[in-house]
Amino acid sequence: MTSWEVWINSLLIGILSPKVYQEVVRVLHYPGRIMLKDISTISPIDGSVFVTRHCATTSEVQAVLSKATFAQKKWCQLSLGERSAHVQHAVEVLMESKGGIAEEITRQMGRPICFSPNELTLFEERAQHLIALAPAALADVLPAPVQGLQRLMRREPHGVVFIIAPWNFPLLTCVNSLITALLAGNTVILRHSSQTPLVSERLVEAFHEAGVPEGVLQYVHTTHADTRLIMKAPEVDYLCFIGSSGSGLMVEQIELGRCIGVGLELSGVDPAYVRADADMEKTVDAVLEGAFFNSGQSCSGVQRVYVQRPRYQEFLDRAVVVANKYVLGNPLDKSTTLGPLVRLSAATMAREIVGQSMSMGAKTLISNSKYPLDSIDTPYMAPQILADVDHSMNIMKEDCFGPVFGVMPVDTDAEAIALMNDSDYGLSASVFTQDAAAAMKIGAQIQTGSFLMNRCDYHDPALAWSGVKQSGRGVSSSALGFAQLTRVKSYHLRLW
Repeated sequence: MTSWEVWINSLLIGILSPKVYQEVVRVLHYPGRIMLKDISTISPIDGSVFVTRHCATTSEVQAVLSKATFAQKKWCQLSLGERSAHVQHAVEVLMESKGGIAEEITRQMGRPICFSPNELTLFEERAQHLIALAPAALADVLPAPVQGLQRLMRREPHGVVFIIAPWNFPLLTCVNSLITALLAGNTVILRHSSQTPLVSERLVEAFHEAGVPEGVLQYVHTTHADTRLIMKAPEVDYLCFIGSSGSGLMVEQIELGRCIGVGLELSGVDPAYVRADADMEKTVDAVLEGAFFNSGQSCSGVQRVYVQRPRYQEFLDRAVVVANKYVLGNPLDKSTTLGPLVRLSAATMAREIVGQSMSMGAKTLISNSKYPLDSIDTPYMAPQILADVDHSMNIMKEDCFGPVFGVMPVDTDAEAIALMNDSDYGLSASVFTQDAAAAMKIGAQIQTGSFLMNRCDYHDPALAWSGVKQSGRGVSSSALGFAQLTRVKSYHLRLW
């Protein structure tokens, strides 16, 4: 790979979306090996090529599919206890490299190093929770006894599960489907975003080192075209896709007519409602963490905030003070609390949403002059709060995926509920109040997969994770997640 190939590839990846990038490659018929058959991870920290990986050939992809099919027949014959022991050991092996993996995640996608280790901690906690749930979740279901009959419903694995995972939380977004699928007796093929290819590799390495049979968990690095071929492959029995709503709709079209299960965990433009009785100091801290953590690159991050009018200005004043405490900088510096967005094109899109909203009357409350790294030619973006917004503005309609949110005053619960539901998305929603009964009443009227009180952007592993409208379908996490990664077989035995 020559230096000019790396430079051109880095430039195009930095300014183009993956879809446009692939189209440019196709149209130009670029002869360089890297653009057609390699993927390069451009670190948002400094724009350098952090890692390059060769994309699997057609024959290599077929070998992965065949190996997964063969391994599944033996893996599902192990007892649940044996599979659980393998998975438990693999998680322990992964944690032994926690520090190195955390730094790799930071270098690949830009999250501050002070936060990255916690993703591994949460991965371990959720894996352990799923291991503990598995015996009850996978147990036979027995109808009421009938004389002369033996009846039961048994959960059996689909077979081969293909998981497509994103870069923003590369471990946490895949843990529910990955661990549940393996415990249930499926084998898994994992395809992470080209921004975080090392995460797939580290997971597979840990499982192999733990003695998990070959072929039970594999990864692939593929072009978008070859990824679509895997999705259509007859060997694949179930597909888990975690990503944007736009991509999720394309996934549905690709799988149309295949009659296999598809789980979609997609975007959100999530709302938070601050009632007049809220503890404002705690509320502001929680809302801003929900909006700015991971540079706002969270599917369930807060982007729309509604505050009851008597406390609207108080919320804004406190929010400005808290926002100005965030430190935008090199994510490898332990004092940094706000890193770059994943790439320049992502920051440009977020800036365009802010600009469009300002052109329609929104006011910015944070001065970019306090954040010298914030420049239109870098992925570094200062936190921003927009006041005087309304639902005609993109900040309240489109998934920004950046460290910015809009704030609107409301007069009543009914007005807040109507505005919270005025969205094409429904992943999670929050209310901040001292009144749990009122929160439950509001939650019952919100079109969302998860509803939280006095916290946001939080996933409880004991509860199901799901979305409504354009935020996806299916369930992951909790005992209910095992139903998605299995199929039911009914047994009716007549006794003579």
